[in-house]
Amino acid sequence: MSRFLPLTIRFVSGGTMVVTTVAEAKKALGGAWKNKEAPAYLEAARLVDDAIAGTCRPAIAFAAFKKVAAQQGLLRPARPSAALTMLDELWSRSKTPRS
Repeated sequence: MSRFLPLTIRFVSGGTMVVTTVAEAKKALGGAWKNKEAPAYLEAARLVDDAIAGTCRPAIAFAAFKKVAAQQGLLRPARPSAALTMLDELWSRSKTPRS
């Protein structure tokens, strides 16, 4: 099981990738990004490498990856899980007046 919630990345080239681990984040950083010279991209790449090497906490590296993906407009919005959708429906039904 993954440690992080899945992120869907849509690359500039049009392809997509679901990222749930630091290793997958490293692979995704090798894809087509808008600006691989941006300071936030370079920082995320460094932190991901450090996390893989064991010198950075994976959560910090993954957060930096998520941040740069959002900044560059590559982060696709997540859909609510099936369980969350069911809870929303139940909550909505409980708020409607019964006859």
